[in-house]
Amino acid sequence: MRLILEHAAIATVDAGGTEYRDGHVVLDDATITAVGPGRAAAEGPRIDVSGCLITPGLVNTHHHLYQWATRGLAADATLFEWLVQLYPIWTRLDADVTHAAAAAGMARLALTGCTTVADHHYVFPRDAPDQIEALVAAADRIGVRAHLVRGSMDRGESDGGLPPDSLVETTDAALLGTEAAIAAHHDPAPDARIRIAAGPCSPFTVSETLMREAAELARRTGVRLHTHLAETLDEEEQCIAENGCTPAEYADKLGWLGDDVWLAHTVHLDRAAVGRLGATRTGSAHCPTSNGRLGTGIAPVRDLLDAGAPVGLGADGAASNESGGLGEELHQALLQARQRGGPTALSVREALWMGTMGGARCLGRHGELGSIEPGKLADLAVWDLTGLPHAGIDDPVAAFVLGATPPLKLLLVGGRTVVADGELRTGDEAAIARDLVAASRRLR
Repeated sequence: MRLILEHAAIATVDAGGTEYRDGHVVLDDATITAVGPGRAAAEGPRIDVSGCLITPGLVNTHHHLYQWATRGLAADATLFEWLVQLYPIWTRLDADVTHAAAAAGMARLALTGCTTVADHHYVFPRDAPDQIEALVAAADRIGVRAHLVRGSMDRGESDGGLPPDSLVETTDAALLGTEAAIAAHHDPAPDARIRIAAGPCSPFTVSETLMREAAELARRTGVRLHTHLAETLDEEEQCIAENGCTPAEYADKLGWLGDDVWLAHTVHLDRAAVGRLGATRTGSAHCPTSNGRLGTGIAPVRDLLDAGAPVGLGADGAASNESGGLGEELHQALLQARQRGGPTALSVREALWMGTMGGARCLGRHGELGSIEPGKLADLAVWDLTGLPHAGIDDPVAAFVLGATPPLKLLLVGGRTVVADGELRTGDEAAIARDLVAASRRLR
């Protein structure tokens, strides 16, 4: 089915940064077939979106959707303190709670312009069913694309790790669970809705053996790799004490740098580490709100971009970012970069690039997502800039990034309507909220 969106400002985020003040986008089924200025020559149903800005759908490169069930806890804690308080609660996690939390998290992301969600799920309590199916079902319910990172932890308290022993798997079980998720759900097709990645949680919750063998498994099966790295100074001090090197050097030693890897946070990197991420084209999932909530520091985004590393944006787990929206992360990323590097450290269009094409590069989807170009998938966000929060701002990209996150006139995933006129059209928001409240109460 053909659909024509016209009379909107368009930021294509293509390689040339092409923009139109009054343009059109033509969709045929799930694919973009034309984009340009003025009225479209093609025939078909037309939607006048005057006063709106069309961007590629936003790409969330790092999340923990299950944490929607534990928002607001440990509100004033450091990262390690926060984890120690929350791990015992997460030992009670089951598939029903995970589904309710994931549906709520994905709905919130969709309502803030996100069409692709990378979720890092690493909590698999003993005697509880595998929860990847619950995440797949939530993605089907809300209608977003999902990169589900089958995470793992095999280093509990008795081995010097942070999580309780009851919350960690054996190394073999973690690897088998990851391989099973890949076999059951990974779709390598260009228009895939579900992909799987391998994701041992972090160096302080995972053994060296699991880190090495997960990388080998991922490369043997053709999936990507993801983990937390260099998020806090506590992590760096522990890594130096245990391994005699920084977290970035440790990752490099274990084969965890490369263009099939993206790392969450990368806050504490020295100049050599930034250079290595750039040289190896290792991606970084920048999570500004979460880093601010936990006080972990400000990532060297400008340096990473200059070095050639792909940098995307992440909302991170809702228990460390209670808002859970993605549109606002563009604004936060710009503010943090300028706090660190001065007023020219990140432009509004670079922030938009990070939220779209930068994220697509991190996930290995830049051939089909992240920009508005013929042949790419019809994942689009149509932002309504006609209201008071954006009135009088002449530059629509500046209005979007510097102002309040605009309401969505339309959000399309593969040409399918997910949000229209600011409302979720693939689910009942009130029912999703009730399910989350019930799941949160039962978990706690």
